[in-house]
Amino acid sequence: MKAELRRTRKRTTDAIRLAQRLPDWQREPEPTPWIRAALLGAGAGLTVGTALAGLMSSASAYLARVVVTPVHDETEDLEVLAVIEDTEGLQVILPVTADTVVEGTYGLHFDRGTAVARIGGITALEPKHGTVTRRVLGVDGGDLRKTRSASISSALYRSPAEAGFPCTDVMLGLPVGDAPAWYVPHRNPDGPLADKKVWAIMVHGRTGTRVEGIKALSAASKLGIDSLLVSYRNDGEAPAGPDGLYGLGGTEWEDVEVAVQYALDHGAEDVILFGWSMGGAVALQVADRSRLTPRVRGLVLTGPVIDWIDVLSHQARERRVPEPVGRFAQWLLANEAGRKVTGLAAPLDLKALNWIARADQLHTRSLLLHSVDDEVVPYQPSHELAERNGLVSFVPFHRARHVKEWNCHPERWESAVYEWVTELFSEPLPGESS
Repeated sequence: MKAELRRTRKRTTDAIRLAQRLPDWQREPEPTPWIRAALLGAGAGLTVGTALAGLMSSASAYLARVVVTPVHDETEDLEVLAVIEDTEGLQVILPVTADTVVEGTYGLHFDRGTAVARIGGITALEPKHGTVTRRVLGVDGGDLRKTRSASISSALYRSPAEAGFPCTDVMLGLPVGDAPAWYVPHRNPDGPLADKKVWAIMVHGRTGTRVEGIKALSAASKLGIDSLLVSYRNDGEAPAGPDGLYGLGGTEWEDVEVAVQYALDHGAEDVILFGWSMGGAVALQVADRSRLTPRVRGLVLTGPVIDWIDVLSHQARERRVPEPVGRFAQWLLANEAGRKVTGLAAPLDLKALNWIARADQLHTRSLLLHSVDDEVVPYQPSHELAERNGLVSFVPFHRARHVKEWNCHPERWESAVYEWVTELFSEPLPGESS
């Protein structure tokens, strides 16, 4: 028993020393309850003698795996307390949560994702009773009055057509197999870019799907640019990759490159990449690594991950996870020795995903739109990248939380995008005279 305790103490000391020696890279992803779950799950079943070493190594391993494990959570666990009708239509009463009290327009998805209600302004807020009442702007696919549970999302529609944008279903031949996409023509001959043959490629975030890009279609249409809303490996619509895990942009960029080539093959002369959250990290990798980079005129990124390890560190701090646990998880993700734990086909190149350290290597004009109260992906890296690179513009938002900038301030978001893109195409290309 004493010998076992000595071995346990040595393993614990060695693990802590290793974690403390790991480089302070700085950043990572976007789930929320998983870090606390890591500690709870890792602690279950451990004996007293091995608890400390086992907890640390198991929590780090769990954390590293969850970072790259795809999440397709369609749980409808938000209680619909009541739906009332007045002379103006329907109102819905919901429990007060961090998401239900944010101003703006959101999607209330119900009936196992087959129906969605668009909810707008808050008409009543009763903190004492823990309820908030919001106006219902429209319902598609079901009867909200008959449901008792739902989920709230920044996605207001289930397809572009539902939002009033005629579209065509297309298939993209990704390296991992055929994947669905929506092609949406702009249908606006008076747009400032209508004669320039520009396409927007919409890249969703880590836990999202291509419906996330629907909220950018109004801006694209006003500009006179066609849109392609894409899926990519492991997102629940496209095929899985070889390991079934996310590469945090380090593998998904190859799929978006296929989308860029599709656009060029179908008449586009230039492309703008729109990205949300992890989709921003994907877009940055396309701009950095693709052979088609010269045809990518700009990036429009909302709540983007500029440096993954910063996000991981932020989430860990928020949940009081010991720093050595987070550092060891980062090490597992980035090193060959961690592959048996993470399941990754290859280690993640976290340095290549750090655009603060690589600020001078970004050569594509970029617009970053980021809420200063983003609880998932901190805004500071977006601001810092703009400070370090003159090709990057930063537009701050307030009270929008994570990737809800358009939902909370649609006119401001669309105006910023319209003005920036219009200016982008009024400038000569490098090597051209004005």
